[in-house]
Parts: sequence; C-alpha cells; structure tokens
Amino acid sequence: MLSTGSKAPMSSLPGLDGPVLLVFYKISCPICQMTLPFLERIAQGPLPIVAISQDDEAATRRFQSRFGVTLPTRLESEDDGYPASNAFGITHVPSLFLVEPDGTIAIASEGFVKADLESIAQRAALPMFRADESVPAWKAG
Repeated sequence: MLSTGSKAPMSSLPGLDGPVLLVFYKISCPICQMTLPFLERIAQGPLPIVAISQDDEAATRRFQSRFGVTLPTRLESEDDGYPASNAFGITHVPSLFLVEPDGTIAIASEGFVKADLESIAQRAALPMFRADESVPAWKAG
C-alpha cells in the first residue's frame, strides 16, 4: 500500500484532483461497514470524499442504503482488474488516502484507525466522533 509522503497515482482515477479523501472498500467488510458511516459525518464539509467500491453497482447501492452512505462512489471490479486499487497498492479494506492538491499522500490508513480518522476530521473542520460514543482505537481491515 502506498504510504504517507508518496505521490498518489491520480491518473488511475480520472477527473479527481486533490485535496480529496479516497476510501477503498468492499461491501462484505465489517470494518468498512463501521467506517463509512463515520465518514458520512464529514462528507458535507469542505473536504471532498470519494468512495471506491470493489463490488458491483447493485450490491454497492444496497450497501449505501443499508448504512446511510451518500458519498460519491466509483466502482471497480475483478473484471476490469481493480485499476485504482492496484495502483494504490490496496491489500486490505478499508484503505483511506488523504491526497493533497500536489498529489502527495498526507494520510494513508488501513483498517479502522481512530487517530487517523480524527486527523481527517480535523482537516475537514468537523467532528468525527461524539463524546458519548465508545469508539475503538483500532480494528484491522
């Protein structure tokens, strides 16, 4: 997986320029099911978020409906060889990349990492977690 400080291969995602938060996920992933609703909380802020689903359109729409996800979403499939996922070196989901305007990856995060999500929310100038929520510090993807 590409790391913080690397250059993002944005050519694998035509039409996107930084700053942007890219979120790679699969609908069957329980950690993705936990993470994406939290990201919804900052989706209306100034930081654009684009989800990349590794599932087909119908399954992705069901996931979005079930978990209240309204993020703009691009689809990748095994048939097309997962071009963006492979370009970013995805081995686990969810994988998140905060990409700066110059293409530098400011945050690269795999799984559920509370501190990374808080840093992303700070960048969006919006809260990610409420004080009354019990949120784990980390969960593997």
